[in-house]
Amino acid sequence: MLFLMNDVVLSLDPAELTPPVTRDRFAKLSLSYVGELGKELFSEEPLLHRKDPERAVRLAALIMTKAPEINAALFIAPGRGCRVADVQVRYVQLGVEVMATLMERQNSGALTNVEADRQVWRRLAA
Repeated sequence: MLFLMNDVVLSLDPAELTPPVTRDRFAKLSLSYVGELGKELFSEEPLLHRKDPERAVRLAALIMTKAPEINAALFIAPGRGCRVADVQVRYVQLGVEVMATLMERQNSGALTNVEADRQVWRRLAA
């Protein structure tokens, strides 16, 4: 499965990332709790999706476990060490075609944060 974290397309198989024992433990968590966990991670490292892709994949797997329809998340932290409350999070569901296009652009080295914003997040639109 593909998951867009900010401006990086991650490839993951949630079944392989969470062993059955752990899966039962995480079943009790809500999407809101997982979002708070993500906000904590991004408050510590705003470029988590680039600097620690393994952690980003685990976060993506948790999000998908809680809400299988979601395949993209945007975490915006104003700076390293910022307050968790200052980190914004947004989730979306992207179509297969959009996700494939993003992955293709990433594989060719053409996926930038501006390109991801134009295609998905639309934060820079006037």
